[in-house]
Amino acid sequence: MKKILLTGAAGFIGFHIAKRLLLSGYQVIGLDSINDYYDVQLKYARLKETGIKQQDIQNGKLIKSVCFPAYSFIQANLEDRQVLEQLFGTNKFDIVCNFAAQAGVRYSIDNPDAYIQSNLVGFANILECCRHNGVKHLIYASSSSIYGNAKKIPFSEQDRVDSPISLYAATKKANELMAYAYSHLYHFQTTGLRFFTVYGPWGRPDMSPHLFTQAIVEGKPVKVFNYGNMERDFTYIDDVVDAVKNIVMMDVTQRKGIPYQIYNIGNDIPVSLLSFIEAIEIALGKKAIKELLPMQAGDVEKTWANISKAKKELNYNPKTGISQGIDKFVNWYKVYYNKD
Repeated sequence: MKKILLTGAAGFIGFHIAKRLLLSGYQVIGLDSINDYYDVQLKYARLKETGIKQQDIQNGKLIKSVCFPAYSFIQANLEDRQVLEQLFGTNKFDIVCNFAAQAGVRYSIDNPDAYIQSNLVGFANILECCRHNGVKHLIYASSSSIYGNAKKIPFSEQDRVDSPISLYAATKKANELMAYAYSHLYHFQTTGLRFFTVYGPWGRPDMSPHLFTQAIVEGKPVKVFNYGNMERDFTYIDDVVDAVKNIVMMDVTQRKGIPYQIYNIGNDIPVSLLSFIEAIEIALGKKAIKELLPMQAGDVEKTWANISKAKKELNYNPKTGISQGIDKFVNWYKVYYNKD
C-alpha cells in the first residue's frame, strides 16, 4: 500500500482528494494549517467528513481518523521546517501531494507576505524534505493564473508564462521553476497541475460560485466584474480528483529525460460569467440582481485550457457540464447552510 502525504487536506481540493485516495485503498497522512483566510468552521466540517474531530486537533500532533483506519491528520504550517522534517523522517512517504498554499488572487495584492511564506518558503521546505527522504514523486498544485493576460487561446503548457499579473500567480510560476530545478538536480519526479477555476460541493466561500449563490439566496446584488465580459474554464471537482488519482497510479519511472511534467487540468469549454450566473439562477429557481462593475486588479478576462496533453498522458476526460455541476453545488449549499 502506497503511503501518501497530502498537504492542504482541510482545503477544498485536498479534502476531496483525501476521500478518493482513502476509498481507493491508499494510506494517507493529511496536513493543514487551518488558517483563517476563510471560515475555519468549513475546514473543520470537511475534516469531520473524513473522521477527524475538531476537539482532537492540536498543532503539531498526529491524530487518527475515526472513519478511515488508513488516515491520520496533523495541523502544521509548511513554513515549520522542523515539524516537516520530523514527519518525513518518521514516515516513509512514497508520494507527496502538495495542495497547501495561500490561496486567492486578490488577497495577494494586500497581503503579499502570506504568499511569500506559504507558497515559496513552504514549497521549498516540501522540496527539501522530498529530496532528503527518498520521496519518489511530488504532485503539486499550480494555477491557470500563471497565464496572466495571454492573448493566445486556448492556453497550452508550451506557452510562455513570464508575465504574471498577481503575486499569487508569480508564486505558482516560481513553484514550477523550483520543481524543475529539483527534478534536474536530484532526479525525483515532480508533476505540476495548472487548475482552472475548480468548483463544486464544499467549495471555498471566497470563490464566485459560492458568492453568487449566497447573494441570490439572500436577495443581494451579485457583483459582476468587467461588466459581465468574462469567461472561465469552470472545472468540476470530481474531474479534478480523477486527474490526481490517475497521476498517483502512474508509473512515472517511464518518463524520459528530466523527470518533470506540467499539465493543464480544465474543462476545455469556457463559459461566460453571465451564463454561469444563469445556471445558478435555474438551480435555485430565483433571479439574480446583477451589479455590473469594472475589472478588478489582478483578474483576467478569459481562461481556457488546452487539455490535449492531459487527455493523452493522464487519460483525463472531464465529464461534468456546468448545469450538472452547479446543480450538485447548489444542492450541497442548501443542505450545509440550511437554506431549503
